[in-house]
Amino acid sequence: MSAKVVIIGAGHGGLQAAASLREEGFEGEIVLISEENDQPYQKPPLSKGYLQGKQSEEAILFRSPHFFQNHQIDLRLGVNIAQLDTVGQLVITQEGETIDYTHLILATGAANRKLTMEGAADVLYLRTLADAKAIAHRLETAHKVAIIGGGFIGLELAALAKEKGKEVSVIEAQSRLMERVLPAVISDVFQKTHEKNGVQVYLNTLTKAIDGQYIIISDGKKIEADLILAGIGVIPETSLAVEAGIACENGILVNEYQQTSVANIYAIGDCANHYNAFAQKRLRLESVQNAVDQAKTAVNHVLGKAQPYHAVPWFWTNQYHLKLQMAGISAGFDRYVLRGDIDTDKFSVYYFQKNRLIAVDSLNRPADHLNARKLLAAQLSPTEAQISDLNVNLNQLLT
Repeated sequence: MSAKVVIIGAGHGGLQAAASLREEGFEGEIVLISEENDQPYQKPPLSKGYLQGKQSEEAILFRSPHFFQNHQIDLRLGVNIAQLDTVGQLVITQEGETIDYTHLILATGAANRKLTMEGAADVLYLRTLADAKAIAHRLETAHKVAIIGGGFIGLELAALAKEKGKEVSVIEAQSRLMERVLPAVISDVFQKTHEKNGVQVYLNTLTKAIDGQYIIISDGKKIEADLILAGIGVIPETSLAVEAGIACENGILVNEYQQTSVANIYAIGDCANHYNAFAQKRLRLESVQNAVDQAKTAVNHVLGKAQPYHAVPWFWTNQYHLKLQMAGISAGFDRYVLRGDIDTDKFSVYYFQKNRLIAVDSLNRPADHLNARKLLAAQLSPTEAQISDLNVNLNQLLT
């Protein structure tokens, strides 16, 4: 059999894998399969520019439709996969078509975690372009928007709804906004900004029931809403891998080359559970950059140019005037050092674990973010005095 790579999933990772194969000189067949009917598109703009009306559907496409034809990438939209035959090296669609492969890349992503309580059927979630279209349609006539979940997606939607003049409530079960990934010093800035813009924030609050146009929260209060959105986490899409007997545990287990427990099958992006050197443990990363970097790692291995995955993770969120950029993984830090001015919403937080720099969160300080990625990649740890002194150019540590 001549070389043929089948990629399931046409998000950031899947699209990058297909493009990288051609860029790196792969001459075999490439089949890129998406269960969605839309041309492959970028997801970060969905909760930002697209729903703000600043970017059109065409503007968020990865590539023009001609790209796939010009690069001989067999893009198949609206195709659901029913089964993987890892012995016969076949992908079987729900329509019964079989597609053979020499290498298979799973870029199946993750699905939104859903509320299961009575009355939750009308709650909207944001994951796909179709989701964004549904939210945009409902936002046109909504007056009171309630958002369950005070994480990145929930808060980006809150800022968006507020900018559109809606009455907005955010209901968060934890004691702080974005508590799972940010320290109090940054959470507090975001909470104050949302509240200054008129968002009603409920912390330490559970959603107990949804009754028509009311959310009943844990203290019994009713919050009125004619549009309810939720962002309460995701679940990795592993069903195909599990049924095929591929090892999974909170995602599809992969090695440093993105190989799964079946040597010619790779997993990348949100669905892949890898050992991360920066976190020093296995985990999944839900970020565009991770998906792109892991796609390149898998492609290099397919092409016999093995390079282990060792990219600095980075993420970002935009809410109002706040642009937060995160480099590294701060989980497990034992102290942090501030650089900049909290009062002006322009500062960075440098996280340390046993005197080793493990992550940097930069709020409205993009230069700090770029330097942080370089410092982390070089495994350099500036001193507390160097970080605190704005006259010290941390970039010089790299020379």
